Amino acid sequence: MKVIDIVKNAQSTLFSFEILPPLKGRNINVLYQVIDPLIEFNPFAINITYHQEEIVFEKLENGLHKMRSVRKRPGTVAISGAIKNKYPSLEVVPHLICGGFSKEETEYALIDLNYLGIDNVLALRGDPIRSQKYFTPDANGHAHASELIEQIGKMNKGIFLDHEVASNSPTSFCIGAACYPEKHYESPNLDYDIQFIKKKIENGAEYLVTQMFFENQHYFDFVNACRAQGIEVPIIPGLKPLMSKKEINILAQTFHIDLPEALVKEVNKCKNDEEAWQVGVEWSIQQSKELKAAGVPVLHYYTISRSENIRQIAQQVF
Repeated sequence: MKVIDIVKNAQSTLFSFEILPPLKGRNINVLYQVIDPLIEFNPFAINITYHQEEIVFEKLENGLHKMRSVRKRPGTVAISGAIKNKYPSLEVVPHLICGGFSKEETEYALIDLNYLGIDNVLALRGDPIRSQKYFTPDANGHAHASELIEQIGKMNKGIFLDHEVASNSPTSFCIGAACYPEKHYESPNLDYDIQFIKKKIENGAEYLVTQMFFENQHYFDFVNACRAQGIEVPIIPGLKPLMSKKEINILAQTFHIDLPEALVKEVNKCKNDEEAWQVGVEWSIQQSKELKAAGVPVLHYYTISRSENIRQIAQQVF
């Protein structure tokens, strides 16, 4: 079933979460151990992230360096099929990214997902790899998420890259997209960023999921700004509880977000990461309750493939 249909027909706030594929060399039971404790709270969907390969440099005996690509985590297609098979009540939402993929590779991934009966995808540009300052697309890939969304939308109309392909069985993907309550770090201002969001929707995105935020007013203001610009699709808040003391700095630097002073003060009082972890849980519970009371369509949690904190939050909220 499509995410957009479930969200529009829901009578109350829904629960969903996101996981990372296991590192290469580990089996899928690692993911099941994350998912199982959350099933009792009736999540309706699970997102599966994807990160493009990294470039590493190996030092040779002659002192020179050899560059090679490393993919630390497997792709999402097989994992999506496995999770769909084990948890039939969950809608599986694999992430598709622009970085590291040609248009042809994207098309084949979509064909495979369609064969598996997966109806939902989240289309993202993806982050630059560590060796790049700016995002660089594949030579035959997409530079922007809106272009990726356009390709998926065309396949939903039976239009393939090879125009000689005659399709009487178009795909039927529900397409989600990302948004940034505190604006994307590459955008000069929020109004400029919203124009890119509108392009995603024009090209076929049916709902939005936000970057993490720790101050709910950022979300409320962002939704109002989007509505003022004519954006009417559901905007799902994405939440991530803090997990350690150092995360107050890491998250700010990595995701270009502001953390409320009250939260920073509480974390700085903590003697260790265990105390900071509990502060993160309590803060996320309060965020969740306020957002749920405001009638948000879904509360979506970034687990980073650890679910005990999400389980504690869900106990209090759902």
